[in-house]
Amino acid sequence: QVQLVESGGGLVQAGGSLTLSCAASGLTFTWYQMGWFRQAPGKERESVATISWSGGSTHYADSVKGRFTISRDNAKNTVYLQMNSLKPEDTAVYHCAAGVDGRFVYWGQGTQVTVSS
Repeated sequence: QVQLVESGGGLVQAGGSLTLSCAASGLTFTWYQMGWFRQAPGKERESVATISWSGGSTHYADSVKGRFTISRDNAKNTVYLQMNSLKPEDTAVYHCAAGVDGRFVYWGQGTQVTVSS
């Protein structure tokens, strides 16, 4: 079955950096657009960044533009989220997801990112 497993979350001070990874299995990775989403307590889930199957097209939420970078390694079936200049408002559970044409159908369990001020 399809599995998406995130790693790399943790506690970091404001201004610091983290890199999240999401390893995919059970699917043909290059068929899928990949995305990172986050959900903070009491808030709705929001899209953080998405990347096309080839990696040639990326999109970011305005709140993370210039600070976060999404990338993928199709040889390793892995998608990454490099997060720099982290802010307390970036604190959330981060999920990766796989989808087609903007419909994300497979989701990981998530990894907690906590940014202290």
